[in-house]
Amino acid sequence: MADSSFPGWHGTTIVAVRKGSQTVIAGDGQVSLGQTVIKGSARKVRRLSPGGHDVLVGFAGSTADAFTLLERLETKLEATPGQLQRAAVDLAKDWRTDKYLQKLEAMLLVSNGPELYVITGAGDVLEPEHDVAAIGSGGMYALAAARGLMESDLPPEEVARKAMAIAADICVYTNGNLTVESISVD
Repeated sequence: MADSSFPGWHGTTIVAVRKGSQTVIAGDGQVSLGQTVIKGSARKVRRLSPGGHDVLVGFAGSTADAFTLLERLETKLEATPGQLQRAAVDLAKDWRTDKYLQKLEAMLLVSNGPELYVITGAGDVLEPEHDVAAIGSGGMYALAAARGLMESDLPPEEVARKAMAIAADICVYTNGNLTVESISVD
């Protein structure tokens, strides 16, 4: 049982936008403990390149838990090069059934360009509609903003940046210090 007197970690907004031949994942840098900002420049978006196949990953939740999941995902990607969906499903299955992994508190947004998935500890591998996905404390604000901006002529990186700026204006656990990674579909 969690100690209710401990304030708990909050933070992170990650948004992914797929538009045209480009996919962008952007994440803020804020990590908060209760009402205190502990760090404003955390890097929550990464590029993995197992077997020469680039995959973008954004994570929300406990950092140690997310890093554990990133390592597991990278192992799955090395075992199934170029097969993001299979690696994501294998990770979600392990996450749901392994007694150690079940305790991990994080979510992942992953993309290899043409594919985009949200992976959760409940065993979900979700492919979002409308080519936009978001996770984290400000995720729903970023999602709504990005969906509204998708009909504009803005390139995907600008959609992601503007969506994150809107989320940062609304969510106290989100800041404007962004890490942005992009990947193009050939």
